[in-house]
Amino acid sequence: MTPGELTALIFGVMFTLMIVRVPIAVAMFVAGCVGYLVQAGWLPLSSFLSTQAFARFASFELSVIPLFILMGAFATQGGLSKALFEFTAAVMARFRGGLAMGAVGASALFGAICGSAVATAATITQVALPELRRNGYRDRIATGTLAAGGTLGILIPPSVPLLIYAILTEQNIAKLFAAAMIPGLLALIGYIAAIAVYVRIAPDQAPAHDDVLPRVTRRAVVAVLPIAVIFLIVFGGIYGGYFSPTEGAAIGAAATLVTALLRREMTLAKLAQAFYITAAATAMVFFIFLGADIMNSALALTQVPVQLAAWVDGLGWSPLKILALILAFYIVAGFFMDELAVMLLTVPIVFPTIMALDFGLPPEHVAIWFGILLLMTVSFGLLSPPVGLIVYVVNGMARNVPIGESYRGVVPFLCADLVRLALLFSFPGITLWVLQFFG
Repeated sequence: MTPGELTALIFGVMFTLMIVRVPIAVAMFVAGCVGYLVQAGWLPLSSFLSTQAFARFASFELSVIPLFILMGAFATQGGLSKALFEFTAAVMARFRGGLAMGAVGASALFGAICGSAVATAATITQVALPELRRNGYRDRIATGTLAAGGTLGILIPPSVPLLIYAILTEQNIAKLFAAAMIPGLLALIGYIAAIAVYVRIAPDQAPAHDDVLPRVTRRAVVAVLPIAVIFLIVFGGIYGGYFSPTEGAAIGAAATLVTALLRREMTLAKLAQAFYITAAATAMVFFIFLGADIMNSALALTQVPVQLAAWVDGLGWSPLKILALILAFYIVAGFFMDELAVMLLTVPIVFPTIMALDFGLPPEHVAIWFGILLLMTVSFGLLSPPVGLIVYVVNGMARNVPIGESYRGVVPFLCADLVRLALLFSFPGITLWVLQFFG
């Protein structure tokens, strides 16, 4: 078989399994094994399988992933979302669409201690959706807002996809997290602006005035203060060089647990559930790691990635044009695949091509800029059909809401995403400005 035919076989097996609803990790694992077996035979494949899992998972760096997931699980089970929503809703109450803006703000604050888009969306939806409905918000804007707000769980550090990118490309996690701060805040501002515009273009989707909401009281501020303290301790310590990202994640998880216990929200059953959620999410991420490793190895044997890089280099296009093409590819790929799977499968192939291009920036700055652009791009897939994982999560919790209504509800936020991506693409300094504070 030719390299092209082998590549088509590998991806054909993967997509066929995905169509019949086989988990993406299993689909990549099987496709990689088939491709490796056809090219190298059974003995090389069995030898590769016997060593690859240990080689991948023995890395100390990977321990940061379950620790940040555990931090988010403690926050979810500890009832911190309710305090966040009450505070942000009270802050935004004076604006039309203020309750929806408050839900987005709560998602941003929760994302600052979570790192998971799905967990952020599911947790805030539990608290905010009943209030949005009670105050007269239609299901379209309510579910669209909560789904879009969920993406802030990965756009604002800590971010599991950004951790994975740092591990794959051997970049500094602290610098990547710092570089994601301003783009994450732009995402928050863009979503609030999208709500402000949407409730005026479609006034039937939200009430002219929200019902009377709690004011910003001392009690509300005190309730969210521990979350701010946790964030400052974790990221202040990481950025200040007092401890590593892994140590920061462990401290953050412990501090979040203590906060939940002091709030008397954490029961033994919830504690067990937090560990179960962490174990399940970590197993899923690590299995995707393994599946992507095997599939990437099978693709490497075909030499197609090398040929593809040479072909791109031979086009004679400007670096920005090539980067725009790659980002467009990620947007399309996100329509059909999980964001973690897309990153694990493609970053080892795409990253060397990006680093070979001359953007007039230091190599480390190019790597960080591309990582943030990639993070912003894969978030499209979380909201876009036909997959739109977060839309499905929020829609399933809303009950009796047609999925089409939820997809219509995220359209204004996807427009805001496009504007933000264009800004970050055109002006790398927005992302890289913060790096001047690192030695």
